[in-house]
This record gives sequence, C-alpha cells and structure tokens, in this order.
Amino acid sequence: MNQFSALIRIYDFLRPAIDIGVITFLLYKAYQLITKTNAIQLIRAAVVVVISYAAAVILQLRTLLWVFSVIAPGLMMAFAIVFQPELRKVFLKLGQAEWFTFGSRAKHSYVDSVLIAAEMLSKQKRGMLAVFMRRTKLDNILSTGTRLNADLSSSLLVTIFGHNTPLHDGACFIQGGKVIAAGCFLPVSEQYDIKKTFGTRHRAALGLCEVSDCVVLVVSEETGAYSLAYDSKLHYDLTMDQVTRILERQLDITPEQQIIEDTIDEHKPITGKNN
Repeated sequence: MNQFSALIRIYDFLRPAIDIGVITFLLYKAYQLITKTNAIQLIRAAVVVVISYAAAVILQLRTLLWVFSVIAPGLMMAFAIVFQPELRKVFLKLGQAEWFTFGSRAKHSYVDSVLIAAEMLSKQKRGMLAVFMRRTKLDNILSTGTRLNADLSSSLLVTIFGHNTPLHDGACFIQGGKVIAAGCFLPVSEQYDIKKTFGTRHRAALGLCEVSDCVVLVVSEETGAYSLAYDSKLHYDLTMDQVTRILERQLDITPEQQIIEDTIDEHKPITGKNN
C-alpha cells in the first residue's frame, strides 16, 4: 500500500510535465500536418468564424448571435463542403503519419539510375515525370497506365521519355528498384495560386502530392530544369545537387548506403569467375 501511495505521489509530481509534453507533441504534429497539406485556408476560415462569434458575444449583438444559432448546423455542413479538398488532404496525411519514428528505416539507393536518366533527358530537352512511391496506395492511378514491373535502369527511363513512345506523355511509378508502371495519368493540382507558366507535368506532379505522400521528379521539356514535388509543394529549378540532397532526405537515403539493390546498373562492368 505504501508503494502504491509512493507511485501516486511520483505521478502527481510528474503529471504537469507529462501534460505539457503530450500537448507539445500534439501541437508539433498538428503543425506538421498543416504545413504538409496547405490547410492554412481551413485554419483562416475557422479563425474568422470564431472571431466573429466572440465579437458578437462581447458586444452583445443579439441579432448576430441569433443568426449564428440558426445557421450553425448549416454552417458546419457548408464548411465541410466548401473545404472538402483541404479536409480530405488532412485526413489522408493523418492516416499516413508516422507518430513515433524510432530507429533506422530501410535504406534504398535506387534513385541513382533515375538521376542519371534525368541528366541525360535534361540535356536533350526531353520532359520526364518520375514518381517515387512511398506508403500511399495508388492502384487507381496505376491502372491508367501500363504495368511494367521492370528492373529500374537509366536506359529504360531514357527509352520511355527520350523518344515519342506511347508511354512518354505520362508518369513512371518507381518503387523498390522497379518501374511499376509507365504512361500513367496524374490528377491535376487544385491550387489556384500556382504559376501559370507551369506546364501540365508540373501541375500533375503537384496534384499527385496533394493526395499522396509520393515524391515526384519533373524534368521540364522547355527548359530542362529539375523540379521536385512533395508535401503539396513544388520546388522549381533545382540543381542536381539540390535534387540529390532532397531525395536523400525524403526517401531516407544516406551517402554511406549507396548500394543499388534489385536495380540494373549498366555503368558497372560485369565480372565473374571462370570455371
């Protein structure tokens, strides 16, 4: 009994710190969720409604309070309908979130072949759209293209995007050293403030990142510039070094683990033992 009482006293002593720690953790995750889904418009709308209601209460604007009480149910429905895209993105990211990430994850370096192909296509001013899949399932989008399940190589990507093949207009989906599908059609971005100079590839890359956790590499057909789309944001006109660093961070690739597994590297000589 004394031990139980001692544990209760210890918990009572630690409870404020635990309370603050949990709240801080939740606020941090909420901040990450907002920044990754462009849900700032949703927050602004909620703040405007709360401020209006608070002003009505403080100033005793009875007519306005009556209006709020009457339209509150309909306002909630309208709020959900108008901001349905933002709410959908929030719940998608919430389902994809890894709340506790301890230890090291599986490392991959299959992007080397993609970067080689991107450099070659950039010099040729040929467009490219390569999607690095992570956790989100995209079977509905993969079904719009041609299933390949082929070993990843720079030659394969250059063949697909460097020539006017039936697959060069769509996107290639890459996962685990494999080209899963090619010629896939992506959803176009719903953002209204995107630059008008961006072409269809950039809008499609951004659109996919708004509904999934993919990282999309774009090579501009007009300028040969590199772009990366992830977390509902498009980063345009990057250098190859910047692309490499961002991919290493987003896909958990480290310089010490540059071992290509399940990937064809046509730039390495074939060696073997003679019998």
